[in-house]
Amino acid sequence: MTESALRRRSRRASSPTVSTAGRGAPVPGSAPVPGPVPAPAVGPAVVLDERLNSLRAALDSCPTEVPAALGLPARKSLDAVAERLALGVDHTVVALFGGTGSGKSSLFNALTKLQFADVGARRPTTSRAAACSWGDDANALLTFLGVDPSRRIRRESLLDADDQDELAGLVLLDVPDYDSVTTAHALQVDRLVPLTDVLVWVLDPQKYADSALHDGYLRGLGARQEDMLVLVNQIDTLPVGGRDRLLEDVDNLLVADGLAGVTVLPVSAVRGDNLDAVRRILVDRVSRESNAARTASAELDAIALRLRPTAAVGRIEVEEEPLGEVVEALIQASGARAVADSVRTGLARALPGALARPEPPAGAAVAAARTRWLTRVTQGLPRAWARSIESAVASADALAAQTAEAVGSVALPAPRSTAIDLAWWGGLLAVVLGLGLGGAALVTGGSLVVPPLLVLVGIALAGWAASARRRRAAAEAETYAGAVRARVESIIERGLAVPARQVLERHRALQRAVGL
Repeated sequence: MTESALRRRSRRASSPTVSTAGRGAPVPGSAPVPGPVPAPAVGPAVVLDERLNSLRAALDSCPTEVPAALGLPARKSLDAVAERLALGVDHTVVALFGGTGSGKSSLFNALTKLQFADVGARRPTTSRAAACSWGDDANALLTFLGVDPSRRIRRESLLDADDQDELAGLVLLDVPDYDSVTTAHALQVDRLVPLTDVLVWVLDPQKYADSALHDGYLRGLGARQEDMLVLVNQIDTLPVGGRDRLLEDVDNLLVADGLAGVTVLPVSAVRGDNLDAVRRILVDRVSRESNAARTASAELDAIALRLRPTAAVGRIEVEEEPLGEVVEALIQASGARAVADSVRTGLARALPGALARPEPPAGAAVAAARTRWLTRVTQGLPRAWARSIESAVASADALAAQTAEAVGSVALPAPRSTAIDLAWWGGLLAVVLGLGLGGAALVTGGSLVVPPLLVLVGIALAGWAASARRRRAAAEAETYAGAVRARVESIIERGLAVPARQVLERHRALQRAVGL
């Protein structure tokens, strides 16, 4: 259906009535106040196509997680839905069914305002289905319905202007007589009944109780009475008194058929009685979703329902806390924390000893941390998805080797700082020199001013150096630990988080496709 036709159908289905009560009259010459711009209407075909493509994409991305016992039938069903969608579901198929002499073809011409359907004296009059479509061409659909190209006509041409806009999307069929002696005609009727959105039964006032109609069709269509309309045609041929009795008889017969909810209208293709009412019914029905769209939607619902057990109900994500626990476990297993402690204590000494060195993490510790993380991240997932995550992430051996390489590549700090050492040893020298000069001054009676100053300066230098050494040791230990953590976090991100998120994104796509 064209964009204009979709907009028209959307307006008919949902346009609100705007009340002007209580508003002031518009000022002459004033510019109109712009209202909100309505969003473009989206037809059911677009929605169904998106759902179908979503399910197909999800199946394509989950070849091992969705078992073949479910995946293969689902794909076959999706192919069948795709074939039906290719015919179009934005059209509403309305078929006129009736017996010989009921006036179906005359009614068809009256409703379409075209002299297209065959009207003649020889019976059966309608030997081949005829169709009139409004709006976009429905050739693919009409071919599927078995309507010969020569028996098709299309309204809403350039000559129609907007006269037929409200029926855009309607396909009206004039069907062969259901009581025809020609077997092929009856077969056409039998095939079209389940494919039609609205079944319009045109009754002859003389043959409205025909058992071929009631026993052969109506009594078996109780589930579809909301999609049915009964038109008692040629009402102009009846006397006024006989009309009410006829309609009462028809109602009683329909109740006996289990069709108490079906609308019955007396019409005349000749005089035009109630044709406007029929048209309003068709306009209302065109604004609704077609049976083909409902059927396709129901089939997609059924496919999604069958696939739901292959996905978790809730949202599964890679959380930061479990990842942090793995990082801590690998840092601990590599001995990096002990190295940081040796930096903090060793560099704080005036004569630092040898610093500790990292070691390859124990495989058992890495495997245990990986297993704990997998257990947490796959909680709630079907087993197939848990296996996919376990296969996608790095193995324990790979994590251990990468951790050992990463931690071993972090450079240890220099054991000494030249400036701090100069201040430390210079301060000690100043203290010793001051004490020596002070002792000599006491013996010789010299000045006692300089020695105390030297001692104070030395103490200050040595104290600053000791404090600076502790600060440097703490800073170097923090820098080393931070570098180790950053590298281990990068390993965990690449080896565990990223591959797990990729699997879970495929899982989320499946969840969305099946409505979880």
